[in-house]
Amino acid sequence: MTSDTTEKHRNFDKQRDLPDEVRVENAMAGFIAEFGPRAQSWMNACVRCGLCAEACHFYLATGEEKYTPIHKIKPFEDAYALTHGPFSWLHGLLGRKPKLTIEELEEWEELIYDSCNMCGRCTLACPMGIDIASLVKDARRGMYAAGLLPDRLARIVRNAEKQHSPFGSPEDFRKTIKEIEKEYGIPLPLDKPKADVLMTITPEALENRHFGVASMARVLHHLGYDWTFCSDAFEATNFGYLSGNMELQGALTVRLIDKAREIGASMLIVPECGHAWGATRWEAAKWYGAPVDDIKIRHIVEVLADAVEDGKLECRPVGESATFHDPCQQIRRGGLEEKPRILMRALGMELREMDPHGLDAFCCGGGGGVLANERAGPLRLKAFELKKRAVEETGADHFVTSCNICEMTLGRDIEATGFGKQIESLIDLIGANMITDQPPLKAPGSGAKPKGVGKRAAGAKKAGKGRSAARRKPAAKK
Repeated sequence: MTSDTTEKHRNFDKQRDLPDEVRVENAMAGFIAEFGPRAQSWMNACVRCGLCAEACHFYLATGEEKYTPIHKIKPFEDAYALTHGPFSWLHGLLGRKPKLTIEELEEWEELIYDSCNMCGRCTLACPMGIDIASLVKDARRGMYAAGLLPDRLARIVRNAEKQHSPFGSPEDFRKTIKEIEKEYGIPLPLDKPKADVLMTITPEALENRHFGVASMARVLHHLGYDWTFCSDAFEATNFGYLSGNMELQGALTVRLIDKAREIGASMLIVPECGHAWGATRWEAAKWYGAPVDDIKIRHIVEVLADAVEDGKLECRPVGESATFHDPCQQIRRGGLEEKPRILMRALGMELREMDPHGLDAFCCGGGGGVLANERAGPLRLKAFELKKRAVEETGADHFVTSCNICEMTLGRDIEATGFGKQIESLIDLIGANMITDQPPLKAPGSGAKPKGVGKRAAGAKKAGKGRSAARRKPAAKK
């Protein structure tokens, strides 16, 4: 909580030194800016059936009515009714002005930042087709303008505004890439003036998953891509998208696509990140006012799955059984449901699906910026019990996913609860078990664990069984 949070037990933080009335005015301006035809049609369509509640893992885990998804947009909805709704003319005739209070906004901060992953499960359940997740994202614009968002998320946003990445500066990135090259003995193309593929990365990979970066590079080399990282356009994650800072969201997306055009790339690859896929692939056109059709925006899972189907990528069979956690932004909201399953089959794993799975799967609990929100931890752990139970019921040997945020969230929750499973990266498994003439990755020191299959995985292993197949079965040459 911040020093200007008036009651420490309240679940809200404030940024910037603004009078309360200015915060309310800024919030209203932000809400009104999002009242286009799309949002209007959705807010007019709700029939209050309550089906969205049964889709939300925060509601299911707690039974608290306030976590009903449609309830999370109530101040946004109230502002719409008074300014743009079907009877707004009558409110104007009667002199009724839109009215929100600072207390309502402070209470609301918890509902749209702590207890919403923007995972879209409620959207899928809605019989009227209302995209509640998108409405929450729209509403965050007003909250950001009011300076009412979780403190840690706000700090990350400020770093991204200054340096274009919460990880650090271009110089920090260049230094880290050189360190990974030295650690694993693998070339990592950097700042090539021309390349056919621009590869992007996540802060989590740069900070804690060096083995994953090396594995991904090894696969790209094997597939023969002419690719590069760029130190002034490396960041895939988009905290403008998560926070409600629309200007930042646009700037970060345009930076990547403009760089891809500058180096003559025909493809921009998004790494193991869910919301980066949504921000770059599905929302890029809004910043250009036209479809981005000169650059193929592909997810790394999509690229590898297509390579398997084209016969360009084969793997040594890992064997054993596995269950797969479906990242919401890749699968339910991203259209890639079959792609990771192609890779699982290529690894020779017996896939034991969770109930629910695929489009209906529960979120990891950390998406939508919730993992960056420290105070949301206890609520997130309650929701994790649903995922934990689903994994246990499969009886699978391995627990696999294809998203860094999911891996980080589930890894932390596994450690916190003592759950006897280790969460594993699908890309790491492919990189370590593919059949290739590429030299094997150099171990980062005698007896050391590969960095990034690293500390969370080690913590999960202490809690119980489960050994990483990426480490257990290193790839061999043909």
